[in-house]
Amino acid sequence: MSRTLRETRERPARRVRWPLAVGLLGPAFVASIAYVDPGNVAANLTAGARYGYLLVWVLVLANAMAMLVQYQSAKLGIVTGRTLPELLGERLKPAARRLYWAQAEVVALATDLAEVVGGAIALQLLFRVPLPLGAVIVGAVSMAILAIQDRRTQRRFEMAIIGLLAVITIGFLTGMVVNPPSPAGVLSGLVPRFDGADTVLLAASMLGATVMPHAIYVHSALSRDRHRADPHTHVPPSAVARLLRGTRFDVVIALGIAGVVNVGMLLLAASTLGGRDGTDTIEGAHAAIESALGPLVGTVFAIGLLASGLASTAVGSYAGATIMEGLMHRRIPLVARRLVTLVPSVILLALGFDPTMSLVVSQVVLSFGIPFALIPLIRLASDPSLVGEFSMSRLVVAAAWASAALVVVLNLVLVWLTVT
Repeated sequence: MSRTLRETRERPARRVRWPLAVGLLGPAFVASIAYVDPGNVAANLTAGARYGYLLVWVLVLANAMAMLVQYQSAKLGIVTGRTLPELLGERLKPAARRLYWAQAEVVALATDLAEVVGGAIALQLLFRVPLPLGAVIVGAVSMAILAIQDRRTQRRFEMAIIGLLAVITIGFLTGMVVNPPSPAGVLSGLVPRFDGADTVLLAASMLGATVMPHAIYVHSALSRDRHRADPHTHVPPSAVARLLRGTRFDVVIALGIAGVVNVGMLLLAASTLGGRDGTDTIEGAHAAIESALGPLVGTVFAIGLLASGLASTAVGSYAGATIMEGLMHRRIPLVARRLVTLVPSVILLALGFDPTMSLVVSQVVLSFGIPFALIPLIRLASDPSLVGEFSMSRLVVAAAWASAALVVVLNLVLVWLTVT
């Protein structure tokens, strides 16, 4: 039995006390890395540079959706002792299970592409490393991070990721402190609206970068592995309830930080990059930031981008392994999986594909993968026969289905605008 689970069972108090709540922090911070990966950087900088504060509302709405979704995923892992892919694998017929796994792997590859390419761009900005070599370096470092992860050393892995999240936060918010955004512009950006087909594409890209399918899958595994070392052990409902209160605390703090970083990137682009040429790429945006705010801010930004690539690619590999194990009942060592999924990114960069456009397109692919993760999660997390008294309330179910509907509608509009 895990230490946090023992502690929750031993405490008679109804509320989670601060020391215990702090001890429960970690899984959501790992999952939150998916919300500040290089794909977010590309989508948010592009949106801010082209349209100023217009799409701030997309990030605010997406972050609220992310908090709702990630908590439900974590709850599923804690209450059932199984991951979302495992629960899906138990309910799908073999043919459907293989097809479901195939689409999940496509989404995982799109995720990995964004993360490795972003890290490679950062190495090029900092040290003039060629992009293909940078991708190999990012892959090698992420293997080292993954090597410390297993159920017995989960806390060590979480602390490594939290450290990288701190670097990401500083790297992406420093520029906004040096050049604060317009308060009036920020308020105007909270009004939901679009301005042509390109803004719909960017909104889908931002949504795909913020509500990440692989984060939905992996959070159930992160919480299960941390809090229920033996999934088959019976846990009293009172202990589960205390764990869930601590998990809400974990999700709100971690996703709150990720949301601030995301909005901060867009605000930085809106206040610094608007009207400048060449800001439609990360390299161009970095040059403009450096020109406007100084080389120190530019360097800090590039370091944040590098930390984002390293952390997110490690978490992405963890998510991919979770998906395969749950749906295909096959367990591949994390380091081996990292090596295999690194190959497409290196090939694309070696062939000369535009890295920033690759990032934006990858986020659109992720947006199409969200319903496949979100809809089953809603159904399972609201099923009393599975989660008992911890099923979602009617209000939460309504909010969750509204979120899923928004994603589906936005993607349908995107397809219609693309073909017409």
